[in-house]
Amino acid sequence: MAESLSGTIERVTFHNPENGFAVLRVQAKGKRNLVTVVGQLAHATAGEYLEATGTWQRDSEHGEQFKAAEMRTMPPSSLEGIEKYLGSGLVKGIGPEFAKRIVKVFGIKTLQVIDESPTFLKEVKGVGSKRIQQIRLSWHQQKAVRDIMVFLQSNGLGTARAVRIYKTYGDKAVDIVRANPYRLADDIWGVGFATADQLASRLGIDAGSVIRARAALRHLLKEASREGHCALPQDELTAKAGELTDISADTLRSGLAGLIEDKEAIRSTEAAAENWIYLPWLYQAEVNIARRLRELLTGRHPLAGVAVDAALAWVEEKMKLDLAPGQRDAIRQAVTRKVLIVTGGPGVGKTTIVRGILEILLAKKLKVRLAAPTGRAAKRLSESTGREAGTLHRLLEYERNGPKRDAERPLDLDILIVDEVSMVDIALMNHVVRALPTRACLLLVGDVDQLPSVGPGHVLGDLIASGAIPVARLTEIFRQAQDSGIVQAAHAILQGRVPASSPADRLGDFYFIEAETPPLILDRLLTVLRERIPARFQLDPFRDVQILTPMNRGELGVYQLNKNLQDVLNPLQADDDPQVQRFGTAFRVGDKVLQTVNNYDKNVFNGDVGRVKTIDLEEQELSVDFDGAAIPYDFDELDELTLAYVMTIHKSQGSEYPAVILPLHTQHFLLLQRNLLYTAVTRGKRLVVLIGSRRALETAVRRHETAHRYTALAERLRAATSHTPP
Repeated sequence: MAESLSGTIERVTFHNPENGFAVLRVQAKGKRNLVTVVGQLAHATAGEYLEATGTWQRDSEHGEQFKAAEMRTMPPSSLEGIEKYLGSGLVKGIGPEFAKRIVKVFGIKTLQVIDESPTFLKEVKGVGSKRIQQIRLSWHQQKAVRDIMVFLQSNGLGTARAVRIYKTYGDKAVDIVRANPYRLADDIWGVGFATADQLASRLGIDAGSVIRARAALRHLLKEASREGHCALPQDELTAKAGELTDISADTLRSGLAGLIEDKEAIRSTEAAAENWIYLPWLYQAEVNIARRLRELLTGRHPLAGVAVDAALAWVEEKMKLDLAPGQRDAIRQAVTRKVLIVTGGPGVGKTTIVRGILEILLAKKLKVRLAAPTGRAAKRLSESTGREAGTLHRLLEYERNGPKRDAERPLDLDILIVDEVSMVDIALMNHVVRALPTRACLLLVGDVDQLPSVGPGHVLGDLIASGAIPVARLTEIFRQAQDSGIVQAAHAILQGRVPASSPADRLGDFYFIEAETPPLILDRLLTVLRERIPARFQLDPFRDVQILTPMNRGELGVYQLNKNLQDVLNPLQADDDPQVQRFGTAFRVGDKVLQTVNNYDKNVFNGDVGRVKTIDLEEQELSVDFDGAAIPYDFDELDELTLAYVMTIHKSQGSEYPAVILPLHTQHFLLLQRNLLYTAVTRGKRLVVLIGSRRALETAVRRHETAHRYTALAERLRAATSHTPP
């Protein structure tokens, strides 16, 4: 039989905003000691008054608990409750100390003062106008966010993204979402179609409606872009939408026609992609890249008339080396072609080419800029050339609404050199070519055998496959690289051969340690990380070693391994060490973290790696050190970060680490591919250790079929340049 319970929340032991599950310690009426209450609650804050109905149960591990079927909270009415409530971190600018001061001045009317007349807070010692403004804004936000939380939970949804919803839609958030719940999937990072669809069903939107059909089609096009596609064939798109929603074919056709009419999608009529359906920005990117590259290929080279053979002799003397024939040809093309691709694997001298070209260009007083897709890749480019290099995002002066550099405000340069082009997706390449003046030259450097970009398109591969862009392909491995086990392993993998491990009794740089089961692989990994690498190679496990894995899920996936490695490399030293748990991840001071989305307001980008510098439980804020810049994150923004002790091989692109450890097992079967293994091995500079089953290694080496991507860039380039002389 259901009972009632009421009292003050003394402590929120646990609350999961994803599903509302809460464990509370409550000073209940009629009970001498604190009791444990478990159940679902949109929000919970220490100091609030709780009313619940449910039953008492005895848990074998935790003892007696009140299992609530229903719970609701109200603002506190006692002085002690108000002080605890305000001191909980609920309101930015009020921690335990200021909560005590404020309650001492205003007593039982404290919450009313904050709500209705916050300027009166100036009567409290230490509270100035800046803090009052912070308190006023935070109080207003938390009230609005709580309304959103109640709305979401009452419709069976988690409340973790409530703050993002408020920041996107403001005070009218509930009205906006109620009018069209599918907007959540379009506008809110972390909310997918399934969540929006569930809400739409709760709100009575017809499951066979055109509005639902349009939302499903948009969702599938976005999902396709996340899988690397620029478009989907119309028949495939509508078939997938039918499987997802059971909506009739006629309604789906009507929905697609509406998207095209409203310019939310584009149907391609070109032969290369006839009846492919694009999101507009992806279609425009393909078309514009082809058009701009055609324009760049024409016109006079800024070094036209230079004595190429003399320039080559001069650069060899200046750099004190003899260039190989392939390198000489690459430099020759770079000083005569407006657009050039230089590609090749490790140890073939791509860096030497870039340095040689730079010497000639700078000697002729040309304006040269160096860039790469990520901060880590830009840093490597700068170190290898001795010249300043930056990220493409910073070069283009990205802001929330896009880059400031474009056709109307082009870059002031004669030549742009971009490294690690295999990482560049179609959207970023579009912004690059739009920002180049037509007089400029473009030199693209990358390894086409690496994984394609995480974002849509296969830009480097398509540019090469088009035959429209001159290519210098370097294949000769130089003597100093031939002694590297890592370089030998990488080229063996490319040739479909299982790489040879360095002998265990000799100090080498590439090792394969056989282990058949996931628990044994993990045990060997921890031993290598904590003991063997520090002892034999004098490398720091935290700073110098990066663990890469093919996938996110599973015993040897990113999520589980990060939890294991966090406890090994950055354990809590005391019970009161600051830690914040959000979106399934616990963050600690000192943690290595990875930014997972582009955030133009913070000027941090997908793939940037930093260290957690501070955690302020009072201000509900965490800061991350990215190369010396401390970037603040509200706790509700922590879905942008993930632990980075372990990362996927895709996320490691463009980076180089002193040491790499790669666990391999057949549970990774779907992702065991040659280019994935090759990319992982080429991330290591001084040491690469593969730990796993020989069958998994052989499978990865053997499987060369790369995932097909719907992209028509190569065909568009061919068509655009068919009358342009190479």
